[in-house]
Amino acid sequence: MPAVAQVLQLSQLVERDAAWRLLRADNAAVIAGLLGVHLGGDDRRLDAEELYERLDTDLERLRAQGLSFPLSAKGYCAQWRAAGFLVRRPSSDARGETLELSPDAIAAIRFVQGRAEPRSSATESRLSSLAAQVRQLAIDSDPDAAARIALLEEEVQRLESRIEALRSGDDPALDHDRALERTRDLLAQASDVPDDFARVRAEFEALNASLRAKIIESDASQSTVVDEVFRGIDHISESDAGRSFAAFAQLVLDPALGAAFESDIRRVLDRPFARDLSAAERRTLRLFLTTLKERSAEVHDVVTMFARALRRYVQSQDYQRDRVMRGLLREAQHAGVTAAPHIRPWHPIGLSLDLSAVPLASVGAVDLHDPAELAATDDIPEHETAVASLEELRALARETEIDFDELTRNVNEVLAELRTCTVADVLVRHPATQGVGSVVGLLSLAADQGTVDDEPEVLSWEGSDGVPRAAVIAAHRFTGVVL
Repeated sequence: MPAVAQVLQLSQLVERDAAWRLLRADNAAVIAGLLGVHLGGDDRRLDAEELYERLDTDLERLRAQGLSFPLSAKGYCAQWRAAGFLVRRPSSDARGETLELSPDAIAAIRFVQGRAEPRSSATESRLSSLAAQVRQLAIDSDPDAAARIALLEEEVQRLESRIEALRSGDDPALDHDRALERTRDLLAQASDVPDDFARVRAEFEALNASLRAKIIESDASQSTVVDEVFRGIDHISESDAGRSFAAFAQLVLDPALGAAFESDIRRVLDRPFARDLSAAERRTLRLFLTTLKERSAEVHDVVTMFARALRRYVQSQDYQRDRVMRGLLREAQHAGVTAAPHIRPWHPIGLSLDLSAVPLASVGAVDLHDPAELAATDDIPEHETAVASLEELRALARETEIDFDELTRNVNEVLAELRTCTVADVLVRHPATQGVGSVVGLLSLAADQGTVDDEPEVLSWEGSDGVPRAAVIAAHRFTGVVL
C-alpha cells in the first residue's frame, strides 16, 4: 500500500477506533488502570451500581494522592460509555443494567498492560511451539500422500527414539526454570482467550444490526429474508473470531477432551515447579476450562436470542411497517434536497406542527404517601449506654466471620513439619474451633493457594452444638506456605 494511502487509512482509524481513542486520552492511565482491574479480570461484567461504588472508592483514594477528578464514578462511566470504552446491557438477574468493557477497550488495555509488564516473545517455549505448528502445517497441507506418509513416519521414528531414551534414562524431565517458562507462556496465551469471546459477541451484535437494516432496505420476500438471516450466522462462524470460538467450543462441549484437559491441569499443578507460580496464576489454570464454559455459554445465548428475534421480526410483519417509515423518510429527504436551492432553512413556510406536551413517566416511579407509616403508636424504649465488652465483641465476630488468620497459622505450623498436607491433616492437629466455618475456610484457602487431588478424603469436626460430623470430599492439599 502506498504511504499516502496508508496515512489516510490510519487517519480515519484514529477518528473512529475506540481503542486508539482510549490510548490518546488525557487520562488514559486512569481509564486503563481502573477498568482493567475491575472489568478486565475474573469479573468481566458488573452491575452498574456495584461498579460505581468500586470506582468511587478508588477515585477518593486517588484524590487523596493529590490528583483532581471533578466527576463521580457515574459521570466518568457515562463519558466512557459514550466514547465506546464501556458497553451497557440490561441485567438478567435483577432490575437495572450491567457494564462491561468493549472489545476495543480490551485491546487498548491489554496493550497498556503489556507495555507495563513486557513479556519476552522469543522464549524457548514459544519458539518450540511455533516450530511444532509449522511442522504440523507442512504435514497437513502437503497434497502428496506419499510425502505426508514419509513425514509422519519421521515423527513416529522420533517418538520411538525418545521412548528408548526415556527407558535408558538419557532423557530427563524438563528442568524447573524451563517448565516455569512454558507454564507462564501458556498463561499469557490463555489470558487472550476470554477476550476472543467478547469480539465474537460484538460481531454477532453488529451482524444483528446490519441484517435488520438489510431486511428494511430489501424488497425481497419473507422466506428470502429468513434465509439471509441464517446465512449471516454461518458467515459469522466462518470469520476468524467465529472459527476461534468454534474450536474452543468443541473443547468445552466434548466431555472426553474436557476431562483430559482438567486432568492435565491437575498434573501440572502437582509438579514442584508449580509452587513458584503465584496464587492468581494457579487459580487461572485451575478455573480456565470453567471460564471457557461460561463465556461460550454467553455467546451461545446471544446466537439463540439473535436468531429468534430476527425470525420473530420477519414473521410478525414488523419489518413492513419499518419499510413504510423508511419510504416516508426518504420522500421527506428528497423534498428537502429539491427545495434547498429555493428556500433557506430559516425561511417561514407557513406550516404549524403541534408537538405533544404530555410528560412521560413510569407508573413504577410513583411513590404513594401513607400517613400511617409516620404515626408512632408504641412507646419508644430507652436503653442505657454501657461499656462494650471486648470479649463479647470477639465472640460475636467469630460467630459471623471465619478467622482466616487462625487457619493460616494452623496450616503453616503443619507445613513446618510436613512437606505437604491436606485439610484433613490440619484438622487432626488443629480441631475446627468454629465448626463448619473452619472447615469451609480451610477448603477455601486450599482451593486458592493449593491443589485439588482426584483421591477422596474424610473430614471430621465437631459442630458448634457439640455433635461430631464428617464429610467425604476431594482431597484439598497445601503445597506451600499459605499467605
